Amino acid sequence: MKRTDYSLKEITARFGGQLLGNAEITVNQIATLENAQVGHLTFLASVKYRSLLAVTRASAIIVSTADAETTPLPRIVCDNPYVYFAKVSAFLNPPTFVVPGIHPSAVIEEGAQIDPAAYIGPHVVIGADTRIGAGCVIMAGCCIGAGVTIGIDARLYPHVVVYHNCILGDRLIVHTGAVIGADGFGIAMDEGRWLKIPQIGRVVIGNDVEIGANTTIDRGALDDTVIEEGVKLDNLIQIAHNVRIGAHTAIAGCVGIAGSAIIGRHCRIGGGTGILGHTQISDHVEISSYTMIGKSIREPGTYTGIFPFSTHEVWRKNAAQLRHLDELANKIKMLQQEIETIRKEG
Repeated sequence: MKRTDYSLKEITARFGGQLLGNAEITVNQIATLENAQVGHLTFLASVKYRSLLAVTRASAIIVSTADAETTPLPRIVCDNPYVYFAKVSAFLNPPTFVVPGIHPSAVIEEGAQIDPAAYIGPHVVIGADTRIGAGCVIMAGCCIGAGVTIGIDARLYPHVVVYHNCILGDRLIVHTGAVIGADGFGIAMDEGRWLKIPQIGRVVIGNDVEIGANTTIDRGALDDTVIEEGVKLDNLIQIAHNVRIGAHTAIAGCVGIAGSAIIGRHCRIGGGTGILGHTQISDHVEISSYTMIGKSIREPGTYTGIFPFSTHEVWRKNAAQLRHLDELANKIKMLQQEIETIRKEG
């Protein structure tokens, strides 16, 4: 039977931190300050939630050094409570264990190599010459094309589609509805008609990547689309052909990245952002939600292009003025020149 309760002493022995209060208190789950109950370990990651310390019913709490004396609860003191919470949560909530094997309804084409320690679920299709590594979990209804390589301990949730010849790294997590390796939007106009350009590149994904539900990653037109190690992609992201995303970058939902954009390492991109094609974004760039990136960013930092909302009537008045910005700028320039002339004559 799986063990579920751990003492604070055992947790700090595993993850570090200073322990204050009763070290023998046991916890079995993580919870928020508001909803925690007896047996729960909670955390204080922001000073704006300090008022909840007086009412939480948690058995213990994770706090920063600055908040070490703000509560009488048994507590773990650490440098970053949010990171500590994430580690403990992963420890208390490991992925569901799946018994290796191939479901009788799965379709395995000729030449496919499936490690005996992998699990292939109901109605999965595995293409010819595809290789599935040890510890992989391919859940119901997934379709893996021919010539695909998937590393060890990958987990594909139901109805993920991976097109032919893509390479997926170790410990990959892909959520339901994601499509990896579909054709990029490559077309050429010829005498009033669109011609399709074959997309002959691949998608290459590094280790420890997570891809959210209904996210799409297009294969390269000629070269590969590349997602480097440790990248975290939210739901409903569109990544076009020949995009490269640097290691440990995190991208929130509904972001659209056009073809051949290059995004650096350790970037954070807010939801709803649009990134135009052939742009390059430096390492360590943070982009605020709903920002449009129309040219390359060469320096680390935070970039924002959000126009604040207002009432409809105020917005209409401001929009009317925006149409005349160029005209107003020219008038101001002329006035500055006239003032300068007057100063010189005086």
